[in-house]
Parts: sequence; structure tokens; C-alpha cells
Amino acid sequence: MRIGIVSETYPPEINGVALTVHSLAAGLASQGHTVDLIRPRQQQSFKDEPGIVALEVRGASLPRYPGLRFGLPAGNTLRQRWTRLRPDAIYVATEGPLGWSAVRAARRLGIPIATGFHTRFDTYADHYGVGFLTPIVRNYLRNFHRRAAATLVPTEALSNELSALGVDTARLLRRAVDTQLFHPRHRSAELRDSWNVDGNTPVVLYVGRIAPEKNLDLAVRAFRAVQQQVPKAKYVWVGDGPARAALQEAHPDFIFAGMQRGDALSRHYASADLFPFPSLSETFGNVILEALASGLPVVAYEEGAAREHLHTGQNGYRIDAGNERSFIESTVMLASNASLIRHMGRAAHASIANLSPAAVINEFEHLLAELAKENAHEHHATAAHA
Repeated sequence: MRIGIVSETYPPEINGVALTVHSLAAGLASQGHTVDLIRPRQQQSFKDEPGIVALEVRGASLPRYPGLRFGLPAGNTLRQRWTRLRPDAIYVATEGPLGWSAVRAARRLGIPIATGFHTRFDTYADHYGVGFLTPIVRNYLRNFHRRAAATLVPTEALSNELSALGVDTARLLRRAVDTQLFHPRHRSAELRDSWNVDGNTPVVLYVGRIAPEKNLDLAVRAFRAVQQQVPKAKYVWVGDGPARAALQEAHPDFIFAGMQRGDALSRHYASADLFPFPSLSETFGNVILEALASGLPVVAYEEGAAREHLHTGQNGYRIDAGNERSFIESTVMLASNASLIRHMGRAAHASIANLSPAAVINEFEHLLAELAKENAHEHHATAAHA
């Protein structure tokens, strides 16, 4: 098949959506499909990959995220391209201006569309002081996803949320994690030495955007509570974002490692000891799977990946949404008990060892083929009645 994929974020950008979309595109290409990738032009040039034909369109920097871009509308360009090189199905991963124009172009050409529900933009408004926009954003998301034949979500909970939003075409496509890249064996004594910690000192890890919607104040308060019990504990932050500079200035004892990728990222995960993740704005939270695969017990609210994969008392602690006291107490209890960290760390890795990226690609491939077949059948039926 020829599959169109439209995304407003893609590597070399580093975020959960970019990495998930890249995994799907590369997976389809590895199965022999041609992937027609549409993405905004970036400052860093696109690295050619076998089976992926990229078209870079106009984009602009995302406010408060200068390292990220969104795509500008490109309806005419997409209609011309897809008329000349018609995909069997199109996956629109993001809901920005480029994504919206892709949905309109595909509908006009009669090409079946699947959309992705990756980011809870409706919950971000409160974090940026424009909560009054939340109903407008939800209406936008509703109108966007109702124009697709299917909207792909990683959890049953998100499927139910979409249904409540008025979108009844949700289809489950579970997330996977590379358990070879993210593995406890990548623990690095050299890296821990650079953090000035010995084998008995707990290292708390944060990985992700350093931004207001991630509930960073709770992360800081939980760590300071840990320090009251274990004064030598260290806090390592991997990532970047609009809140980093202020956080770094306010907490000079924190270790900021910046953006990490590939083997370096896996070493940071495996060289830490626990992963408290306080965000309440996740549609999924890929970092939770990466931490578990790396052998880190996780403390997280009962949302997204935590709801699906975190089992209290086994591989970490799943906390009721908004219960800050329980989040802090669970983090402290874990950080102050080395034997519990080791026991839960082993269980953490084992708990997601069977999540296969290949199985997810096969599901994605099957779903797109199904949409293409249904679309062809509808067109034949329409032609027969004409």
C-alpha cells in the first residue's frame, strides 16, 4: 500500500508524538509499504529513510516552544500531490492547521482517513492561563476527529473520553516500547559517578518537556520530601522546555542533562533508581513505559499508561488523580527503601517485557488496509447505483 502520514512534529524533534509517529512510519516502511510523509520544514534537514518519501511544507514556531514547529495550511499542495500520487489511506497524527488541511484535502479526494489523538490540548489551556478557551478547543477537536473514519487512541479510557466528547469512531492502537533500547543492563557506573552518587544513593529521574502542564511543582515538592529522609538523594532532569530556566535557577542542586536520545537516553533511564511522574495532562505518557522497561519503579497518577500498566505495590504506585499527599508519600517510601527499589525495579522491567513494537505495527497496518478496503467497497457501491 501507499500510506500518507501527516504530522506536525517528527524527528529530529524529541517528544512522545514525534517518536510514536516515526515508529509507525518506519514500521510500515519495513513491511514493504511506501510512506508518503508530510511534515513542516525544520531547521535541521530531514534524514532520508528507506521506504519513506517526505514532503516538507511551510511551518512556524510554536509559541513558548521555540524548538517545536506547527505546519501551516497546505490544502492545494496536498490535493495536487495526492491526485498525482494517491495514497490508499491517510493517517493524520496531529490536529494543527496542517492536519486540518490534510483532512479536508483527503475528504475532497475520497481517500479514507484515520486521525490520532495524541495530545490533550483542551487540558493545556488552564496551564497557560487561558482556561476560558477550553470549550473552544474541545469543539475544535470534536469537529476535527468526527471527519475521520477512525481516531486512534492508546487506551480504553481515552476511547471513552472521545465518546463523551461526541466522537464515536475511536479505535484502540496500543503503544509499545523498545525493550532492547530501554533495559536495566544499560546502567552506567560512569554516568552515576558524574552525578556524584554511589551505589546506595537514590537518583530520582524526570524525563519529558519541562513545562507548566507537567505539574512540575509537585515533582519538586516530592523530591524535597525525599531529601528529608535521604539527604544525599539526587534529582536528574532530562529534557527541555519553557520552564527549565526558572527551575534551574531556583534549584541549583538539580542536575539538568538537557535533551537526550538513543543510547544516551537509555543510559540515563537505567542509571537512575525511580521515576515519579506527576503530570495530569497526558493522553498516554510514553516515558512511563520507557522507565518501566529500564527497571525503574514508577509513581504516577491513574491516567494513560499508568492506568494500563502500573500496578501498585508491584512495579510502582498508581495514585488517584489529584491526590498529591499520596503521590509524595509513595515517592518518599520508595526512595528511602533500597531493597524495595530493587524488588520493584525487577518487576517493572518484567511487567512490560512482552509489549512488542512489531505487533503494534501489524495492528496499524491491518487497520489502514481495512479502511482502504471499506472505502473501495463504498465507491464501487456508489458507482453501481449511479
